[in-house]
Amino acid sequence: MRYEKVKFAGSSGQLLAGRIDFPLTGEPLAYALYANCFTCHKNLSAVGRIAETLAHHGIAMLRFDFTGLGDSEGDFSETNFSTSVKDFLLAAEFLAANHGAPELLIGHSLGGAISLAAASSIESVRAVVTLAAPVTPQHIERHIAADLAAIETEGEAQVVLAGRMFTFRQQLIDDIGRTRVDEAITALGRPLLVIHSPTDNVVGIENAAEILDLARHPKSFISLDGADHLITVDDDARYVAEVIVSWANRYTSGDLAAHSQPDFVSEAPESVTVVRIEDGFRTDIISNGFPLVADEPASVGGTNTGPTPYDYLLASLGSCTAMTLRMYADRKKWPLETVTVRLTHHKVHARDCAECESDSGYADHIDREIEVSGPLSSEQQERLGEIADRCPVHKTLHGEVIVSSHLATTG
Repeated sequence: MRYEKVKFAGSSGQLLAGRIDFPLTGEPLAYALYANCFTCHKNLSAVGRIAETLAHHGIAMLRFDFTGLGDSEGDFSETNFSTSVKDFLLAAEFLAANHGAPELLIGHSLGGAISLAAASSIESVRAVVTLAAPVTPQHIERHIAADLAAIETEGEAQVVLAGRMFTFRQQLIDDIGRTRVDEAITALGRPLLVIHSPTDNVVGIENAAEILDLARHPKSFISLDGADHLITVDDDARYVAEVIVSWANRYTSGDLAAHSQPDFVSEAPESVTVVRIEDGFRTDIISNGFPLVADEPASVGGTNTGPTPYDYLLASLGSCTAMTLRMYADRKKWPLETVTVRLTHHKVHARDCAECESDSGYADHIDREIEVSGPLSSEQQERLGEIADRCPVHKTLHGEVIVSSHLATTG
């Protein structure tokens, strides 16, 4: 899967941060727009798993942080359900203007209510999916019931949700009191898929029943048995995405059932890296089952859509160094908190290199700066500096490396 980070103006005029996840190769068969759950951010694990699975089937999906949340600008306390709907509509406009109009809306929890409220205003939408959605945004009040009196008296209150502090103002309560999502559901005019867990203890399953009762056909329901409200289990999130793809294929303009990853993806078992390049320098990689992209800067003819091969070399050494120090510190039960490794690569003439064995040609030089934090003694810090050179990748770079190559012909 490849992705692009984007920014666009939200309802308050400030920039909202988003990410579009694309199929690994080829043009998307359809575009989807995702609305997060209340106070959630775009990088929630369930959202990532859903985006990956949709991309595998040819669907590109835009996910973004609503005003004042995640990486987006703005003040959350000044937002409400109506401003979130406006943010969502502006996201749809941005996607249509710069990539492709969204055919599929997906909303999680309160994001489901936002999707239902916005759908009739997005002409390109062919189908809507809700995940664990409440039938009305007034459901929020159930989770802040103990703070409602303070909000009414003081005009605002500090509320803790999911371990984080948020400021809630009376204007939000007033706004959700005026909102009629039930009318939007009745007038939806698009196929609707409702996915809900019967064991959801945040938004009860009765909400799914009410949504389905209000909606007109075609409408469908999937019971996500055993899942929690945030769909934190990866297998549950991927199952949700597979269901969405199978159901949406009837309605999207592209044939999702016919889409498949390129052959070289399925040919890549675990512990094997497969690389494929077709046009230009952009290179698709499957390494141990994970999709990656390599490229070159535009200044040398690339399209700058991924790290360069040498960037990956530095990333390999840096990550190996950090992991080695973490494993050593954990084994010694030392209070190591974080490891930061900064690396740069450049070529130097051998005659200018005091450590080089040859005095002709050029040598590769990597500068590695290691920063450790935590209440470590000076002896512990010094020892970690020594252990860094025991990183397996470091040893490989300083050892004898043999690359055996053979040309595999086709046809």
